[in-house]
Amino acid sequence: MTGGLALVGTVWAGGDAAPLRDHVVLIDPAGRVDRIGPLRAVDVPGAVRRLGGPDAWIGPGVVDAHVHVAFGAPQDALRYGVVALRDLGAPPVLAAAVRTSAAPPPGSPHVRVAGPLLTAPGGYPSRSWGSRGFARFVASADEARAAVRELVGTVDVVKVALEPAGGQPTPSPDVVRAVVDAAHEAGLRVTAHALTSAMVTRALDAGVDELCHTPVEPMTSHLVERVAAAGIPVVSTIETLSGGRSGAPANAAALVAAGVPLVYGTDLGNVGTSPGADPRELHRLADAGLGGWGALRAATTLAAELVLGAGAGRIVAGEPATLVVLPRDPVADPSAWRDPGVVAVAGAFTTSAAKRRPELSLWRARGRSGPA
Repeated sequence: MTGGLALVGTVWAGGDAAPLRDHVVLIDPAGRVDRIGPLRAVDVPGAVRRLGGPDAWIGPGVVDAHVHVAFGAPQDALRYGVVALRDLGAPPVLAAAVRTSAAPPPGSPHVRVAGPLLTAPGGYPSRSWGSRGFARFVASADEARAAVRELVGTVDVVKVALEPAGGQPTPSPDVVRAVVDAAHEAGLRVTAHALTSAMVTRALDAGVDELCHTPVEPMTSHLVERVAAAGIPVVSTIETLSGGRSGAPANAAALVAAGVPLVYGTDLGNVGTSPGADPRELHRLADAGLGGWGALRAATTLAAELVLGAGAGRIVAGEPATLVVLPRDPVADPSAWRDPGVVAVAGAFTTSAAKRRPELSLWRARGRSGPA
């Protein structure tokens, strides 16, 4: 092999694999994983550049299953360990501009999109942060089906907004069911913004495929069991939703205890969020009962499978490299995600030159409440 890279350190290939100390991931000049093996047993050609070291960690990058790229550039997220993200609310023109194909441009993560949120006329988020094209009104089952048909081919998931806060109107049960049925007929999944028990129940009754937040209203054991029985994942966003009297942390713990898959998501765009992997959300996932290793899997392999499809979120020989090189073990110290040495997406490698991590989102700078 002429050229290429040798990534040296503790290697975790993702999924249920065990971490392997003193291993090397050989990358060929085309950016594909050539092989993974013990450093002492792999002949590393002299022309291959070595990166990493005894304390380094090589593994799949973070996938953020809930962001709003209108308030944080995907390229900034890549610099801090996020190899894929899913935008869950953007005007159609912006969603089309950021959505990527199977192989994104060099220096960019994978981006999947939902486009505008389907909501009742005058409903969330049209009266607040989403007043400029982030919402698509559906007043009837027929309008719901028509809206989904318009989205087919331009989005990767459909999002329905069930937010009654402040007296905002919400889509009726028959409208939500029409959204789900039309999406499923088109081969699309439906994710629901549902923070209260009544709206979670409405989402479950309609057959949604996931909840894009941990609910904030305390959940009864019966409702937790209903989510578990539905077999749907819940995107965490616990840190963003943990202010005041929020029940999100306790709900997350109850969902984990019931066997509900909790998947990493930050809701980038809210106060206190910034592009890139968020160690605070990883701590929240660990504290919910997943532990450090469970939190890492929720942020990498599980989130990757949800956003990108089965088999994603792993380092596989013969496949284009999508991975990170961190300076230390992120299970022991999630802050390692703040300073990746290398981030690769679909065989395109980026060496992190920016060491200053933005601490505030645009929403905080503007003094506004953020999206969800």
